[in-house]
Amino acid sequence: MSVRIRLKRFGTNKRPYYRIVVMDSRTKRDGKALEVVGLYHPIETEEKQVRLETERIQAWLQQGAIPSPTVKRILNKHKIFLT
Repeated sequence: MSVRIRLKRFGTNKRPYYRIVVMDSRTKRDGKALEVVGLYHPIETEEKQVRLETERIQAWLQQGAIPSPTVKRILNKHKIFLT
């Protein structure tokens, strides 16, 4: 089973927000997640845009989870280094 850290979309038309989730790579975008590890609100102000559970993200990365390109950019911006 290949595990990925990716975004799961919520919200309404033109007002999206996302949960950063860990899920099987074969699951649909809005399918069942293994764990929710953060939130991403692109419309909010800069300090309210992202909330991350860094310990859980690091644990999943150490177990071999692969972040999607968008999640990778978010993690790099918030100085969570990929090991």
